Order: sequence, then C-alpha cells, then structure tokens
Amino acid sequence: MRIASQLLDFVGTGKAAAFVEEIQSSSLPLVGFPGFFDATVGFCYLGFFSIYFYGAKKSTKPDSTLLSSHTPTAFITGGTGLVGSHLIELLVTKGFRVRCLIRPTSDTRWLKNLAVDLVHGSLREPDTLVPLLRDVDIIYHVAGVTKAKTERCYFEGNAESTRNLLSAALSSGAPHDRFVLVSSLSAVGPGLDRAPVDESTPFHPITAYGRSKMKAEEYCREAAAKLPVTVIRPPAVYGPRDRDVYAFFKSIKHGLQPVIGSKVVSLIHVRDLAEGIFESSRHPAAIGKTYFITNNEQYDWEFVGTLVARALGKKAIRVRIPIILAYGIGVAAQAASYFSSKPALLNIEKVRDLVQLNWSCSGRRAREDFGFVPKIPIEQGIAETAAWYRKNGWL
Repeated sequence: MRIASQLLDFVGTGKAAAFVEEIQSSSLPLVGFPGFFDATVGFCYLGFFSIYFYGAKKSTKPDSTLLSSHTPTAFITGGTGLVGSHLIELLVTKGFRVRCLIRPTSDTRWLKNLAVDLVHGSLREPDTLVPLLRDVDIIYHVAGVTKAKTERCYFEGNAESTRNLLSAALSSGAPHDRFVLVSSLSAVGPGLDRAPVDESTPFHPITAYGRSKMKAEEYCREAAAKLPVTVIRPPAVYGPRDRDVYAFFKSIKHGLQPVIGSKVVSLIHVRDLAEGIFESSRHPAAIGKTYFITNNEQYDWEFVGTLVARALGKKAIRVRIPIILAYGIGVAAQAASYFSSKPALLNIEKVRDLVQLNWSCSGRRAREDFGFVPKIPIEQGIAETAAWYRKNGWL
C-alpha cells in the first residue's frame, strides 16, 4: 500500500511530468506522442507502472503546483457569477482549497453546497486583498462589470480592479504559480471579415466594455515580468445559470426569434470554459500568453435560434429588426436609464455590439499549447440549458 501510495503521488502531483521534461532535455533519443507516456521513459519503469501523460514540454519555469504534493489553494473573484461558480465547482472536484472573494451583498446561492471559504474584501482597496493572497497558489480573476451606465464605471470594474488585484498579489510576497485573467472577445473586437479572429488580431474594441477589458489585459502584460500571468478570452458563454443568453431563450419560448443582420458567432458552454480556464492555469506553456477558449465552430445566429426552439419544443417566428430601428430602440432605452439607478439592458453600445457580422474566434492556440478540446456539442449544451431553465422555473 505504501509503494502504491508513493506511485500515485508521483503521477498525481505532476512529478512524472517533471521527470519527462528532464529526460526530454537530455541527449537521449525519445519518441513521444501527445496523450501517451513517452515509450523510452516507460522502459525505465517497466514492471512498476505506466503513466497517462499529456503534453510534457520543455519549460524554463515549470508550474510549481504540478510539482508540489501539498493541497493547492485557489483564490477566485467573481465566484458567485456564472463562470466563477462553475469554475469553483471544478476546482473543488480537483481537490483545491478554494477561497472566494465576496461582497456583503453577494448572492452565494450557487456556492451553498460547496467546500469553499467565503472571504470579504474589495477590489477597489488592494490592502484588503493582500492578507487573503499570502498562501495562495493560483489567482483566478473572473469578476467583471458587463453592464454600466458610464465608461468610467466599466474601467473601474474591469481595468482598475485588475490592476488592484495584481498589485495585491505582488505585495503579498507569495510565489504565486499563476494569475489568470478572464477577459473577453470584446477586448479584441469583432472579425472584420468572415474569418474568426485569433490571438494575433490587433485590438479594435468597439464598446466601453471591450476597451476596459483591453486595458485590463494591458495591466497583466505589464505585470508579466514579475508574475506568471495568463489571459483567457471567451466568446459568448451559455449554460445553466446564464442570464444573458437566457433572454434569447425566453423570447423564443414566447414564439419570437429576433434577428438583427446576418452574423456568425462563436459560443462556449460554461463547463467547457471552466475546464479551459483550469487547464491553462496548470500548464507552463500558457505563462505569459493569451487564449481564446471556444468550441471552435462558427454558428449562424439563426441556426442557434433553431436549436433553442427545438430544445423548447416551440415554433418561433423570425422577426428581422432593421439596424436603424435597433439603434432607435437603444437610444430610447438608454435615455430612460438616466432616470433609473440601474444601467439599461439595451443601449447604443449594446446595439453596436449586436449589429456586427462576425463575433467568432479561433481556439487553435489553446488546443496546441495545452490540449484544450471542448467536450459539449452545441446541440447537447442548448438542450441541457433549456432543461435547466425549465427545472428552475426560469421558463
């Protein structure tokens, strides 16, 4: 039992991966394939065990969470939201200690049955974050502002919060293994033709939200010399608990499918996104890089509507909204919001976002660098999401 335990520790903590890296850096001729333990290394351990091994690459700075036998600790912002709550679920199943930053007003319903430590602090006050980060291995910055009344509010909620968290991480003195920023496709902007954008596409954000996310990424690049950072850019995210794409489901339930223009989009199921975020944080190859985490397909929005209607058992009438009318509605909604304490669900910038013809991106780099492949086909994901909405009384 003791030997078996030692072998499991060797494999499970990533020591095997470190060993492979050492062998690969030597002059020994090796023949290896992604997903399989290198044959030459296998001979060294013949009679003891074989190891499933994926993508060991030579690295000058291996991820210490892979090489350590201690239980890693993750710190996460935005853990009560759609992406953050699913990421926490995944981290808990992976054996992480999870520390989630919350506000006094945070809705923690999705975290009630999870082994997670809820801590109070403010992304506006770095000093409140420093003691929370001193024993943390990986920082996942998922929190962000997606709706705001002014550009300043977007920058405070997305860019300045990122700078403050980076500052706190550096001030904590802890040797953090990774700082992961969850950014957005909006930071880059839409495709200028029908081809998906990739990590080499120049920044051209078209909204205040996108510009604030671009600035957050800039802060991460500035900190990269002192902190191992990775930036993740999701496209549109859907799945259980989502409230943004939910509006589209609700409209189709009532028999209407609004269509603006003829656009293609990339989508990612929230559980696949959580997997991609996690995998990026565990691979040395991802340090200092930016990735799109997507399902690698381009979808016509009308096709997505067809899948939603099928999942709901409804027939929806496509209602084509002229772009000029869409802007008119956006102007009216934005004007009305000036008399409310809450930002408008639809405004001029949101319409500008909606009328673009291409919101798609390529996930090739994530696949090549750390083997990310989405597991949930869109048909399955849409059906599951519709079922969740119904089960929870949203539809």
